[in-house]
Amino acid sequence: MAVEIERKYLLDEYPAAFIEKGTLVVEKEQQIEQTYLALDGDQELRVRRIVDMQTGAVDFTHTFKKGWGLSREEVEYSISEGLYEQVVKAHGAIPLTKRRVTARWGERIIEIDDYNQIDLMVLEVEFPSLEDAEAFVPPAWFGKDISTEKQYSNKKVWRDLQARSQA
Repeated sequence: MAVEIERKYLLDEYPAAFIEKGTLVVEKEQQIEQTYLALDGDQELRVRRIVDMQTGAVDFTHTFKKGWGLSREEVEYSISEGLYEQVVKAHGAIPLTKRRVTARWGERIIEIDDYNQIDLMVLEVEFPSLEDAEAFVPPAWFGKDISTEKQYSNKKVWRDLQARSQA
């Protein structure tokens, strides 16, 4: 099982000025819909529909994650559109939607997730090791480190969305 090591930050505003200056180089933009199929403690099972905003290409994924915090186990693979539609329809949940911008910042790749249904923007940085993640000193514009704050996890945001839709 692969291990995902990342830190997350609460981004106050979209870094347009850094993109204009070339400090951040946008590599791709995607629109993502994700639905959780099962949540149990530190384990989650989800599906995603991912649209490449430049090419219009659409991919569908199925992901299992286990763990919490900076380091989690992850298995992700492609699925067909038919399977995605069947599973989402059977589940009957509202997908969490977000725009993801993947950009190069120096030697690092960062991802900015701007959520559509709530006022939330998160910046993620992935690392090759836990030591690198712990030693990383972010610039001030990254905002507050929320790597270990469960209230900002995608699954918590998704659960809140489901509760609001049933109220």
